[in-house]
Amino acid sequence: MGWTFSSDPDDFLRAAEPFLHRRPVENSIHLTVSAKLRRRGLTAYGPTPPAFGWWRPAEGGSVEAAFLHTPPLPPLLTRAPAAAARELAEQWPGRPPGGARGDHEAVAAFAAAWTARTGQRHHVAVRTRIHALGELTPRRPGPPGRHRVADSADRALLLRWEQAARAELGDPLSGAADAVDDAIVGGLRTLWLTPDGTPVAMAGRTTEAAGSIRVVGVYTPPEHRGKGYAGGVVTAVSQAALATGARHVLLVTDLANPVSNGLYHRLGYRPVRDGLHVAFTPGGARHDGTGPA
Repeated sequence: MGWTFSSDPDDFLRAAEPFLHRRPVENSIHLTVSAKLRRRGLTAYGPTPPAFGWWRPAEGGSVEAAFLHTPPLPPLLTRAPAAAARELAEQWPGRPPGGARGDHEAVAAFAAAWTARTGQRHHVAVRTRIHALGELTPRRPGPPGRHRVADSADRALLLRWEQAARAELGDPLSGAADAVDDAIVGGLRTLWLTPDGTPVAMAGRTTEAAGSIRVVGVYTPPEHRGKGYAGGVVTAVSQAALATGARHVLLVTDLANPVSNGLYHRLGYRPVRDGLHVAFTPGGARHDGTGPA
């Protein structure tokens, strides 16, 4: 059967949602992004329309792999058989993707096939890890101050911090204002305040999807780092997620940041599955631990 491609999130979810729900922790981003596209329309992540795909090994069989693509971000791949990832590289619809992200093994197979097909190089941009909260273990004593849910009066601050966080991560900056506005309306962004009321850190959470909520948007300005504020605000957001009844509270981390990974481990988050983000550039094939040399 192979890949089916679509520009309609409803088509995608009708076909792929049962597959995504089988691993709601691993596929949390696919589920929340699809839900936002349904809610906000196809320009929710930028002016270029999104693309979707799902893979069946045989006619009438169940879906065993999927991707979604919301430019300018690279396509996001689920766990997939190696054959499916290779086929996707061979059959890729539309303009070249510029890279790929998602499940480590699927992205590695896709990247190797893409470089073999196109002659482009690929290199690892980020290695990530999905963590799920076991038992929340707040740090004692916690940092001085308190948390509060951000509101519309905080919009300029949240936007400035959102842009700074994305710049540090090397993420495209489009859609930052919409992300902040959605978070404010939903009460999904939290600030940590010093005893005198100065905001010094933030964290957010997604809406629930298939019983999962992700902690997102964790940021502390450089001048306030090393004082425990991130731990305080992540603890507050994790508690708020648990209070909704979510079965899984998740975090996605950059493995190159041992400080944040150590913090989340101490708070009770445990590794689930590794991810990978590769970028494609002109030139001969290159393998940086993303596939067989």
